[in-house]
Amino acid sequence: RLIFGTASFIGKNEMEVETNEGKVIVLSSKNIFINTGARPFVPDIPGFKEVNHLTSETIMDLTKLPGSLIIIGGSYIGLEFGQMFRRFGCEVNIIERSGKIISREDEDVSDEMEKILKEDGIKIHTESEILWIKKATSWIQVKIKRGSKTKIVKGTHVLVASGVRPNTEDLKLSKAGIRADERGFIKVNSKLETNIKGVYALGDVKGGPAFTHISYDDYRIIFSNLIEKKNKSIKGRLVPYTVFTDPQLGRVGLSEKDCISKGVKYKKALLKMDHVARAIETGEIRGFMKVLIDPDSNRILGCAMLGMEGGEIMAMIEIAMMGKMDYTKLRDAIFSHPTLSESLNNLFSKFKKSIS
Repeated sequence: RLIFGTASFIGKNEMEVETNEGKVIVLSSKNIFINTGARPFVPDIPGFKEVNHLTSETIMDLTKLPGSLIIIGGSYIGLEFGQMFRRFGCEVNIIERSGKIISREDEDVSDEMEKILKEDGIKIHTESEILWIKKATSWIQVKIKRGSKTKIVKGTHVLVASGVRPNTEDLKLSKAGIRADERGFIKVNSKLETNIKGVYALGDVKGGPAFTHISYDDYRIIFSNLIEKKNKSIKGRLVPYTVFTDPQLGRVGLSEKDCISKGVKYKKALLKMDHVARAIETGEIRGFMKVLIDPDSNRILGCAMLGMEGGEIMAMIEIAMMGKMDYTKLRDAIFSHPTLSESLNNLFSKFKKSIS
C-alpha cells in the first residue's frame, strides 16, 4: 500500500499515520524501514527570518536570474550552485565560517578549488562570521566579521548551503525507544538496524555521507541480508563522491587528513593537470590528480582527482581499490591514447624512486 501522510511511532513496531485526507491509520510490522531523508539546515542568524532565502531545493524553482547571489556555506552544494550561477552571469559571494572552503578536504585540494572558483570571478570570504542579515530597499545586506574587521556584502538573493538536518521530528522516535544523536540523526549498527530489533534506517536520516548512491547501497545491504540471507554490512565500504564543479572533484578512500588522524602510513603522488596530455589538448588544465598508497603493501589508500572528468578517473581508482590491486598494475598498464586514463601511468610512476 502507498499511503500519503505523516507517520509517527506509537510503539516499538507500530506506527500511526495521519493521511492527507485527515484519516488516522494504525500500521504494525516486525520490520520497519525509515528513509525520510534530510532537508537544508537554516542557521539561526539575526534578521534571517525576515529575509526571503533560497535553499538547494527552492533555488531550482527560480524563473529569473538573480542579479547578485550570496551563498552561506562554502561546501559542496554552495560551490556547485555558486559556479553555476556565476557562469549564468550572476555576481556571486560565498561566505564560509571556517578557514577553508570544502574544509573536510585536504588543504591542497581546498586551495586549488578556491583558485579555480576565483578565476571564474567568484568572491570567497573565509573565516567570516555572519553578524546579521537585513533587507534594505532592493538589496539584502549581510554583515560579516573576519578577525577584527567587518564589512557589508550585498546581494539580491541569499542561498543557504550550510548543511542538512534529518526529517525525524514528526516520527516521535522516543515512543519506540529509537536512539538518535543530538541533531536528530538516527543511530544504526553496521547492518543499518537501530537499537530496536526490526527497525532500520537508510540514507541521509541516519547521518554520515549524504549521497544518493549511499542510500541506494543501504537498500542493497538490507535486501541482501533480509531477503537473500547474506551477511553484508556498511563497515569498511568505499564511499566515492564527485563534486560537480567544472572541473570536477572526484574523491574515494582516505585523504591525507584521514591518514594523519588515524595514524596510517602513506606515500603520495601528485600530477598537475597541465602535465596531462588530454587536458592540454582540450584546454582544461586546471587542477591536479593525487593518489595515496600504503608503502608496505603497495595498495591504493585513496585519491583526489580535481580536474576534467575527475569523477570518472576516480572511479577507475575505486575499481582498483575494490580489487585490492598493487598500484604498479596501473602504472604499467597500456591505456589508449589520447585519453585521461593514460595519465595514470605518469601519476603512479612518481612512486618508483621511493618504492621497490
